[in-house]
Amino acid sequence: MDQVVAAAVIDAQGVVTGWSEGARLLTGHTAEEAVGRPAAELLADAVPARMDGAWTGPVVVRHRDGHPVTVTVTACPVTGPGGEPVGLTLTAVPRPATEPTLAGSAFQQASMSMSVFDIRQRYLRLNDAACKVMGVPEEVLLGRHYPETVEDAKHSRGFNYHLRQVAETGRPVRYESFTGAPSLNREHAWSIEMWPLRDTDGEVGAVALAAFDSSEQYWARRRLALLNEAAACIGTSLDVVRTAEELVELLVPKFADFASVDLLDWVLGADEPPAVSDDGIVLRRVAHGSVTEGTPEAGVHLGDLDAYPAYSPPARALREGRAVLSQAGEPDFVRWIAERDTRTPEGRRHRLGVHSLVAVPLRARGTTLGVAVCIRITDPDDYEPDDALFAEELASRAAVCVDNARRFARERTTALALQHSLLPRGLPGQAAVEVAHRYLPSGSTAGIGGDWFDVIPLSGSRVALVVGDVVGHGIPSTATMGRLCMAVRTLADVDLPPDELLTHLDDLVTHLASHDGGDDVAELGATCLYAVYDPVTRRLILAAAGHPAPALVLPDGTARLVPVTPGPPLGVGGLPFEAVELELPEDTVVALYTDGLVEDRDRDVDRATAELCNALTAPAATLDALCDTVLKAVLPEEPGDDVALLLARTRALGTEQVATWDVDRDPAHVATARQAATDRLAAWGLEEAAFVTELVVSELVTNAIRYGEPPITLRLIRDRTLICEVSDGSSTSPHLRRAHYDDEGGRGLLLVAQLTQRWGSRQTTRGKTIWCEQALPPPL
Repeated sequence: MDQVVAAAVIDAQGVVTGWSEGARLLTGHTAEEAVGRPAAELLADAVPARMDGAWTGPVVVRHRDGHPVTVTVTACPVTGPGGEPVGLTLTAVPRPATEPTLAGSAFQQASMSMSVFDIRQRYLRLNDAACKVMGVPEEVLLGRHYPETVEDAKHSRGFNYHLRQVAETGRPVRYESFTGAPSLNREHAWSIEMWPLRDTDGEVGAVALAAFDSSEQYWARRRLALLNEAAACIGTSLDVVRTAEELVELLVPKFADFASVDLLDWVLGADEPPAVSDDGIVLRRVAHGSVTEGTPEAGVHLGDLDAYPAYSPPARALREGRAVLSQAGEPDFVRWIAERDTRTPEGRRHRLGVHSLVAVPLRARGTTLGVAVCIRITDPDDYEPDDALFAEELASRAAVCVDNARRFARERTTALALQHSLLPRGLPGQAAVEVAHRYLPSGSTAGIGGDWFDVIPLSGSRVALVVGDVVGHGIPSTATMGRLCMAVRTLADVDLPPDELLTHLDDLVTHLASHDGGDDVAELGATCLYAVYDPVTRRLILAAAGHPAPALVLPDGTARLVPVTPGPPLGVGGLPFEAVELELPEDTVVALYTDGLVEDRDRDVDRATAELCNALTAPAATLDALCDTVLKAVLPEEPGDDVALLLARTRALGTEQVATWDVDRDPAHVATARQAATDRLAAWGLEEAAFVTELVVSELVTNAIRYGEPPITLRLIRDRTLICEVSDGSSTSPHLRRAHYDDEGGRGLLLVAQLTQRWGSRQTTRGKTIWCEQALPPPL
């Protein structure tokens, strides 16, 4: 009788219109006796308030022989085509009698949730633990279909699916589920076993189940999984703030409803760690997160400093070097939360449910970096000692990543500062070319590279353009870059041709590698491109040491690469460098760059070079604007290497700014040369410079006639300065010497050095040139 399920149909007037065989067995009334009668006549107790809607509950009916029968009824309304109520369908099962047997007591008092369903997934029995999980008495559920008593969720559909499978197949099922329950405000892990109940004929008549709460084992596995996840998701970048954010993202919501990371201020800079004070500790908030959008619980804004009093859990964690648990009701906990509410009253209502927190220091390599705080608000479980141990392990791993990021940031800042101090801040004044440049340090974890560029004024209004790239990244590469940059400036001052300069630079790199004790010279290798432009002849001479060829944009708008032999990289040694010489029209743009602009792991170099040439032809108001256009068009979103770009637009000095005379090797022609120079200064309106120029021309021409070889040439150049050059066929370089008081000569170059701004000599293919510069008189 316990397994009988009765069904009946009642119309809108309360008259029975349908009656099942189960109803006859339950009440003793046949269908002929029940159909057509008012349903109220079959009840021992009237229930008028429930007859107009869906409901479930106990009802007392009167058996045909007169005794009352208590059943659990589930009523469902029936509507007509227009939605109007036309009746009710009723299902009823008898209420189970109290089982005095030992087995019945074991079922009812079991600590795990146990239930019995019929083969249509309707409740037949529940023990006390199951009722506690569902949050309602047994009589409310008896006879009801399982899906009607739970939310329509994935885990509920899975539970119902397994009930059907056991009823249909007769095979037991065991599985695990992580879900909640109607009476539980948090999720639990369950180990569920279902098995069939068979009658004497072996037919499945019901399905029994037992559900064991395995939450503790589940959370232990989850904590271990979180540690494994931390190894993969924390420290993906060498950025201190991003690493802190990754820690918060891991903690919320899996371990905390709110989490924050505060660091000591020196961690974000280049200072050394100070001693931890026993007084209040000042920390900077770098990351926080919450299950509530906008993180309204936070008492400190991102980036702000906050002073933590000595009694607060974060200050205690830093001072004691261990995780600190604090729960609602503890004096220090209440005091600290009250202090937060006073400081930021707008977040008070979001902190009302705070009941547990754990503060854990971030320590790496014996250094305290900051503190992480985890708070539970909606999660009802307080943090326990096992949680504190987990937080310490997780924090120690995160702290190593933070420290790695801090060390990388400090080295990057040092390398960048060193590199900026070595790169030209303001390019020197010269009239040969108009220049613009860009330098973009790499954002990759490899660190700052050794890219550099320079613009070096040379004698005769010429200018040297240099770009280079040292192998490797970090401070060692930056230091090597500084050495090479200074070496190039020194060799350029000697006025060596580009191919000879690179040869000397190659010897220097080889020497540096040997001196540093490295067996692999390539570890200190570098590439370099050195070019010299002469605005008088409009000729460009260049040589490369393993460096990408420069690009030219001619005045007609066409762009092409210079066909230069790349040569071996610096540091290989023993191989020659070849110079290329070409004549350029005025207003030609020369583009020098490092390989980071066109080379990358996933890029085709030829295609990137074509993009560069195309970008250089884009219209731009200035060279600076053209630099930006080129970088935007050619660079990938995340360059993997440093990029240096140097653009130079050539200028030309016309014949009206240059005067040249051939001088015979005869002392009598000194006066002629002096007069020619004076006349040209008068034509240029530079009469004020005539006196000094006459002395300089006399001394230099006299020296060339006396000590040099023909041919002898005098040249005056009116540029930003007045340049006087005397060339001859001898390769012997002059030098200053101190003449004795009784010497009749030897004072000429000393006189030239005293009267001009600077002077020097350079070797040429036909001998040498002595030059000097003097300032132009201010315009009237």
